[in-house]
Amino acid sequence: MFFDSIVSVIKTITFVDVLDVAIVSYIIYIAFVLVRETRAAQLIKGVAIFVVAYVLAAQFGLSTLKFLLNAVLQFGVIAMVVIFQPELRRALEKVGRTKIGNLQLFRQSAPDEEQQRKIRRMIMTVCDAADMLSNKKTGALIVVECTTKLGEIAATGTTLDAVPSVELFGNLFFVNTPLHDGAIIMRDGLIHAAGCFLPLSDNFEISKELGTRHRAALGVSENSDAMVVVVSEETGLISVAQNGHLHRGIERDYLQKLLSNELLPQRPDDTQQKKRPFWKRGSK
Repeated sequence: MFFDSIVSVIKTITFVDVLDVAIVSYIIYIAFVLVRETRAAQLIKGVAIFVVAYVLAAQFGLSTLKFLLNAVLQFGVIAMVVIFQPELRRALEKVGRTKIGNLQLFRQSAPDEEQQRKIRRMIMTVCDAADMLSNKKTGALIVVECTTKLGEIAATGTTLDAVPSVELFGNLFFVNTPLHDGAIIMRDGLIHAAGCFLPLSDNFEISKELGTRHRAALGVSENSDAMVVVVSEETGLISVAQNGHLHRGIERDYLQKLLSNELLPQRPDDTQQKKRPFWKRGSK
């Protein structure tokens, strides 16, 4: 009898039902992946405990406890949206950078030959400047825009739209100059803005050895797909932040390779290399 009832239920399942379950399962999986490494993960555990307690209270007829838990859960949803607004925003931005968000409908057109020349010149200049600043142990923070525009960050600084040069980078980051404390925003092969303020990362697991520049680099990389080049004032080490990950102590040639892989159209044999996150790629 039990087996017959199972068979009868299975016979009523349609393709739409399977598709519905698959989509919901995928959404739950994506939500779990997005919150797993954030403060929201602990809150989700707390909410789960309240939900279980609510179900048990309803099951055993504990009306007063059920009423209280129901009130807590209703206000808890609103509190989650308010308290964890940065995490929710970051999650939506990550969804926008997935394959669905990168459909041709939303994607910018590929750079033409002239634009590619500007980007190549910018990459070479950024790498030469980072190497020069590293040798002089001059602190620097260079944000290279990819697909996510950083207009709200650029607005905190001074708009330049200048052709990049090693000498200009050196002047902008020279100690005690008006713009040396902020970040430079690179857009379309140009120095778009300088002296910009970046949001600091709120990741509590970041090493205490990292200073404000590295935390700022991680902060903007967590909220966009930008590549952020950091030169340490203390050690002279060159680092790159992307997607919330920091790769420290890289050489000039490897920095050029990373920037080229992200900003320039790739050859077919480079496709698989670009698909892998840079912190998992070999430096050779």
